[in-house]
Amino acid sequence: MTTTTEDYTQWIGRTEVVEDDLSPAAALAAAATLDDTTTPLSQGNPLPPLWHWFYFLPKAPQAKLGSDGHPQRGGFMPPIPYPRRMFAGARLRFHRPLVTGQAARREGVIRNVTQKSGRSGSLAFVTVGYSYHQQDQLCLEEEQDIVYREPGPPVPAPQPMDLPAVPAGAWSRLITPDPRLLFRFSALTFNAHRIHYDRPYALNEEGYPGLVVHGPLTAILLVELVRQHTSRPLVGFNFRGQAPLFDLAPFRLVGLPAGNLIELEAQSPDGKTAMTATAELA
Repeated sequence: MTTTTEDYTQWIGRTEVVEDDLSPAAALAAAATLDDTTTPLSQGNPLPPLWHWFYFLPKAPQAKLGSDGHPQRGGFMPPIPYPRRMFAGARLRFHRPLVTGQAARREGVIRNVTQKSGRSGSLAFVTVGYSYHQQDQLCLEEEQDIVYREPGPPVPAPQPMDLPAVPAGAWSRLITPDPRLLFRFSALTFNAHRIHYDRPYALNEEGYPGLVVHGPLTAILLVELVRQHTSRPLVGFNFRGQAPLFDLAPFRLVGLPAGNLIELEAQSPDGKTAMTATAELA
């Protein structure tokens, strides 16, 4: 068990600024990974929603990576020692699209750090606010929830079942998360966390039954479901992860439109909810 008595609230208010030229190359690679053959992504085209996650990436030297593949703790984020780190959710407001091939700036600030102890062990929650600017205009605001926790018992594999029919008027898509997809997404986001591509590590070190699907990948796939069914632009998107998904069986995305809102869900092969989300249309 990892314990810490350090007060990480001193990190609240810490800031960082990251700049990126938003080269079309990353967007084109993302389109190939997501089988998107229709979105124009050459110089000067708008980035689809959430594709900003393929930019402004941390570039820790190889010597600064931990055994799990994460950069060593400290710097902008507090050095919380709990080994499991998860991007648990986010809230986003889209003001204007980021455009490929133009310099952009991301401003970040640590908004809150809290620590809790429960039956599952110790946890720490870090809330990070980001704003994205291009040509001195605010394009996007984002608030992320990052969760750190102690190792827990092994996670059982979901038992696939026949999923119930989706509600009338709902959109759905079945996703097969094979290792090629997970590896490419790790490469796109410069994410070396081994649970996404190193099966022996995921099973033997972190107790998962298979390779873990990235939370941001699931969120992007939910937004892609929206983009496949409507051309109306997004003005807001919120998501929260509830359970991990693995590369063991296909999972289902479901979207239920209701006026300007679309209620979204990623469903595990056993029918349980892995992620919930809400998209708001203009």
